[in-house]
Amino acid sequence: MNSSRHRLLGLPLLVLLTAVAGCSATDDGPSAAVPSPDAKVVALCEDLDEAVPPKVDGLSRKDPEPASKLTAGWGNPLIILRCGVERPPKMADPEVAEGRDADAVAGGVNGVDWLMEKEDDGAYRFTTANREAYVEVTVPAGRDSSSVLIDLAAAVKKAIPEGIAL
Repeated sequence: MNSSRHRLLGLPLLVLLTAVAGCSATDDGPSAAVPSPDAKVVALCEDLDEAVPPKVDGLSRKDPEPASKLTAGWGNPLIILRCGVERPPKMADPEVAEGRDADAVAGGVNGVDWLMEKEDDGAYRFTTANREAYVEVTVPAGRDSSSVLIDLAAAVKKAIPEGIAL
C-alpha cells in the first residue's frame, strides 16, 4: 500500500521536474552568435553599438543573449544586428555581381551598400559591403526590411568607415 502511494506521487513530481528542467535563464530571450573579429574591428563595432538608434522600424531595442557590444536587436521576433562577421561567400559570387542569383542581390540604401540574401524561412540577411567591418542584419519574414536599413544607415556610416574589410 505504501508503494502505490509513492508511485502516485512520483508521476506528478516527475512531470513537474521535467517542466522545470526545460526552463532556464537562457530561454528567456532570443540568442545570436557573437562574432570574434580582430581588435580593430571590435573597436569599430563598439562605436556602432553606441551609434545605433534605440528604435528600428518603430521597434524598441531588445538585445539578444549573450549580451555583447557586437550584437543588437529590436522587436519580437527580433531584428538582429551582428558586427564583425566574416565576409559572406556570396559577396565573391560573380552571379550575384551580375544580378543572376535570385536569392542574393547587391544594392545600396542611404549611402550604405548591402548584400541581401533570402533565407529559407523567408527572413532576409543583409551584410554591409565596402566598409572596414562587415555588419550583418537579419530581418524576420514579414517585416519591412527597407525601413530597417534606412533606420540603421546613419549609424553604420558614422561608426564603420568606407573601405575594405579584411
